[in-house]
Amino acid sequence: MILRHFAAATCRALTAAKRGPSLYDLCDPVLAVPHRGDAHLSKFYKTALCNPALRLLLRRAGLPELAESGRRDALQGALLRARDDAAPDWAAVGAPIAELLDTVKLSHPHPKPASASGTAPRPAEIDHAIQVASAHLLRSFRRNGFIPTYAAFNLIGDPDLGGREFLMALTGLNARGYKNSTLLFNLARVFIARSPLGTLINPPWTGIAEPMWAPVQIRHRSAYYDAFFTEALLAFIETGLATAEETAAARKAIADMVAFCISTSREEVRGADGTPFDVITALAPPPHPRFSKFFAQIKQDLGFGIYVPDCDTTACSFSAATQAGSNDPILNQPLLDFYAGYQVRAGANEPRVTVPLNDNIDFEGGIATWIDNLAGERPYGNDLDPTLNLDVLEVSFRNLARWKVLETPSRLETVQRIIGFQLRLAESGAFKNPRSHIYYLPELYCAYFGRCFAAFRALSREAQAAIDPEGAFEAIRGHVLCYVQVEMLGAELNAFDAALALIALAHLGADVATFAPALTCIIASLGEGGRHGPFKAYEWNKMKTPTRILVGGPEVTSAFVLMGLALARQAMAGRR
Repeated sequence: MILRHFAAATCRALTAAKRGPSLYDLCDPVLAVPHRGDAHLSKFYKTALCNPALRLLLRRAGLPELAESGRRDALQGALLRARDDAAPDWAAVGAPIAELLDTVKLSHPHPKPASASGTAPRPAEIDHAIQVASAHLLRSFRRNGFIPTYAAFNLIGDPDLGGREFLMALTGLNARGYKNSTLLFNLARVFIARSPLGTLINPPWTGIAEPMWAPVQIRHRSAYYDAFFTEALLAFIETGLATAEETAAARKAIADMVAFCISTSREEVRGADGTPFDVITALAPPPHPRFSKFFAQIKQDLGFGIYVPDCDTTACSFSAATQAGSNDPILNQPLLDFYAGYQVRAGANEPRVTVPLNDNIDFEGGIATWIDNLAGERPYGNDLDPTLNLDVLEVSFRNLARWKVLETPSRLETVQRIIGFQLRLAESGAFKNPRSHIYYLPELYCAYFGRCFAAFRALSREAQAAIDPEGAFEAIRGHVLCYVQVEMLGAELNAFDAALALIALAHLGADVATFAPALTCIIASLGEGGRHGPFKAYEWNKMKTPTRILVGGPEVTSAFVLMGLALARQAMAGRR
């Protein structure tokens, strides 16, 4: 069925009647000719949008309104200003493209109601799936020397990025190359979405998390990914299903990944008061990210040359190292002192969030994403993501004594203000809205809240009461559980959705009888990945700018399935 869909959509794209000027009719006279303006804009256009395959598919995709010379001239004038002006007025440059973007109507997935799931799989089937998923991770580490993750571009863009949000990004991002890529990708989105090519690039799927259909996927390594793979392999060891040989292999991989997180990816920055801190960068310097030479050059050409540290990668790396028993001195740094400088205070440092794509939520108390490097670079501006803030809470609970959180009023206040941010998000229902999230699905937020809740509940009752005297965590738990049990499990799932549901349900202490739909889905999906692994690659996280860039991979799905099944197994045995 999928092959028939792709074949039919390709045929329609190649044979569609041209109803107006195409992307290339518009851009070639400005960007495919010699000029003395910004060289990167033309390089990006030629690299990303003029490749032969895309040009063939888009050559007949025209917009009838551009037959009007006034509309076409306005767009070409905007491109000329982006190309030639030393400091373009990006709001003015983006205005005619934003107007076109608002003619594109995209929507988030709406899965069909779930059919009856029947009885839950047998314990032996669950154990077998755990062993298959863990074997996949260990085999991948042995073959590659790391566990890879993949990035894929979906040129249809994100449903939450309309004209208004596009202008937010264009004016709030800092690096000119990143502005260029955002400008041209979003212009191309209009031609793609309003042509038969849209159904080729964005086919239907089952569940919420998007399968990674893209034929070109960029393999790479990041500390953020290694941190989660570390947690997954620790969960495998804790099941007791690992042989002595598998346990040794898992511990070797864990040690390597922890070292990659807190040593290889370490970077020194300055806190708000000038205090030096070691944090973790999103992509370590070459050759550590393990890009091929081809993709390393493509990344540079597309304007992604500068990567800076981020609060999420730092939190998850510290957490993984803590769970693995590391005693590296980096863990003694009280991260909350550093994070306080990135915490939003309404009316004070609110402009720190320069790309507020999710301004439907109240940012007060939340921690922003990107960390200025020592050179003061912040190519992505800054944004604020709710799931990131769960990771900050989780690592703070794991290091509560080490960082003397309860004994230090300023650190406790930072934690409590993040909790207040999360409570408002839950009570308003905004956590269920994809627009509220920058890098993640609401369903992943639910799983990560479960992870955070488990770390909180592992504290003493006295510590819990001091941190959360009003019972915010229990209130959030109720909202999240209701969403998972009613809305998630009430609809069709794919394997990744099911793993997220299990992680949330098990961590939040749900009745094990509610696990059945997710368990059934995972067992039924085993083998769907073919030669790539036991499961397909699905969306784990994403970028909304410069276009929709999905990150995931078959190994990622195996890791989430492993974690979900291990937690479910533990709960079903009465050990949670």
